[in-house]
Amino acid sequence: MGNIVVIGSINLDLVVKVDEIPKIGETVMGNSISQIPGGKGANQAVAMAKLGCEVDFLGKVGNDSFADIVLNSMEESGVNIKNIKSENASTGIAVINVDKNANNNIIVIAGANGKVDEAYLLENEEIIEKAEAVVFQLEIPIETVKYGLRLAKKHDKLTILNPAPAYELDDEIIENVDIIIPNEHELSRIANKEIKDENSLIGACKMLIGKNVKRIIVTLGEKGALYVDEHVTKMYPSNKVKAVDSTAAGDAFIGGFVANYTKTYDIDDAIDMGQKTAAISIQRFGAQTSLPTLEEVLNFK
Repeated sequence: MGNIVVIGSINLDLVVKVDEIPKIGETVMGNSISQIPGGKGANQAVAMAKLGCEVDFLGKVGNDSFADIVLNSMEESGVNIKNIKSENASTGIAVINVDKNANNNIIVIAGANGKVDEAYLLENEEIIEKAEAVVFQLEIPIETVKYGLRLAKKHDKLTILNPAPAYELDDEIIENVDIIIPNEHELSRIANKEIKDENSLIGACKMLIGKNVKRIIVTLGEKGALYVDEHVTKMYPSNKVKAVDSTAAGDAFIGGFVANYTKTYDIDDAIDMGQKTAAISIQRFGAQTSLPTLEEVLNFK
């Protein structure tokens, strides 16, 4: 198993626990607030590192006190942070409301993540060249993602994209992504298709396959996961657990999936490991604080 490069966002999550998430114009009383290292890129990198992968991270933080918190968390989890660059900006912030049923909504302020540019990736091309796989999300500028995908494919690397937050995916992105992993809402947006039931879910995936998307894995929370490629359509049931906080569930799944897939190249095994990693994560509070070790995933029943 070669090393993995994650190119993406680093945030500090400000997590507010409430009984109910407020509606527009409504004020509710919060129960607590916590500062927890997050960001989709950083979360996924930490998940992979805790599962025993060699992970290099490419991204940026600000020149504030939040940077120390997020970088320490990544380093303590085993992520190589030496190529992360500091900018004269704020570190990325995510404000997350979590209700008593573990539902959440999130507001992301990009900060230094918005300064992850093509020149920075070019400076670190050698890191990409040495990788087994390169993983992207969409919390950094879309043009940087496009350029990073081109660089990865220039060196014939496995490329994985978590299209969050969702954007319409143009042909340049599609032709350079090997595996795309959206959730149901992201799939609806990138396919521009309403998801009402399993048939419309599969239909949206097949429409994207018809546009030359190679492989799609849709994470469906308690409903499990769906895999679709040109020849196969398969549903995977979820592991039934009591959810506490679903904030990093998708990142945990991707971490587990990539950690296994870069070792086995077996879709079934990789999705199973992704599901188990996510199931453990949602039983705990926070983003990176919820991510399990390899031993915990292997012992999960």
